[in-house]
Amino acid sequence: MSEKLRSGYTTGTHATAILVASLTEYFEQNIVDTLEVTLPKDVKATIEVTRESFSFFSTIKVDNDDIDVTKGAKISVEVQEEEPRGLKEQTPSLLEVGEFSLSVWAGDGVGVVTKKGLKITPNHPAINPVPLSMMQENITNIVTSKKRHLHAVFCVQDGEIIARDTANSKVGVIGGISILGTRGIVKPVSASAYIDSVETEIDVSAAQTQEYIVFTLGNTALDYAKDLYDETSIVEIGNFVYDASERLKKHSFKKVIFVTSVAKMCKVAQGFKNTHNKFGTIDFVMVREWLEKDLGFTLLDEEFLTLKAVLQTIKEEQTEPFVKLLGQKSALMFQKWFKELDIDTKELEIATIHGKNIIIEELKW
Repeated sequence: MSEKLRSGYTTGTHATAILVASLTEYFEQNIVDTLEVTLPKDVKATIEVTRESFSFFSTIKVDNDDIDVTKGAKISVEVQEEEPRGLKEQTPSLLEVGEFSLSVWAGDGVGVVTKKGLKITPNHPAINPVPLSMMQENITNIVTSKKRHLHAVFCVQDGEIIARDTANSKVGVIGGISILGTRGIVKPVSASAYIDSVETEIDVSAAQTQEYIVFTLGNTALDYAKDLYDETSIVEIGNFVYDASERLKKHSFKKVIFVTSVAKMCKVAQGFKNTHNKFGTIDFVMVREWLEKDLGFTLLDEEFLTLKAVLQTIKEEQTEPFVKLLGQKSALMFQKWFKELDIDTKELEIATIHGKNIIIEELKW
């Protein structure tokens, strides 16, 4: 029997907990080490916190079985009466409850947004709307009827280092990680976090230009794209070909450029919406039919387990026509998906990487 995967809580949930703890001490002179936080959809979470000094609390983001670079991160907040000095340039976010107001600042290790296209407007702390809403809801009982304006400075220990393993710098979040979360809970080994990241990168790219966007699949494809295109326009989509395409619906890019290896391109040509092996392998009966019917190439009567084996079997002069065919069929598959998703883009460039060669196919409709 397999072990049950562990869930966890988002950075937004942990940030909410320490803010509640800090304001509880400030207004009620009560020091807590464990408290319950209300998440979206009225779910409850119990978070452990540590008092550092007066109205200054920290917490460790709990471990979980998701692919999460912030696991184990130390998040802290200090509530103070005076406007903080020495922080990176920013405009604080503002929480208001009646006559109480709280300026929320990005301290060390928490990023500041510098580009359009994110859920937060430029120059504000990279603390997303849902965490801010959670904070407001959870502090309401503490600050209701209080006539006071305070400041809360959030920090993440080594946040700038952690952020190197995220897309933050690329999408314009500078100086640390983002405080995120839409439901407060981190689901273990889910694809949702990756798809959310892809969507964010698409939104930022769209805010900079509507001319083109580059989808890459694989490290070699990413390296190739970086040599030719503006990095803001490049989105590494993992295996999520269809899901990434679906995130184009709200934008109007003139052209989509797709770059990947021969094997992954073959999967797209065969209609795989996700190219990970758990969703299936290449249909080599179909590959044989393409070679024979579309190109007039005859394969030896043998069973193939990899596309590399096919490429090693056909003649050298047959390789480029075959790779071009994969690009053409992939373009037609993207066209089909774009039409069913009602995506505005009507121009595709398909770049198939085969060894040191890049074979380009284009399609307009």
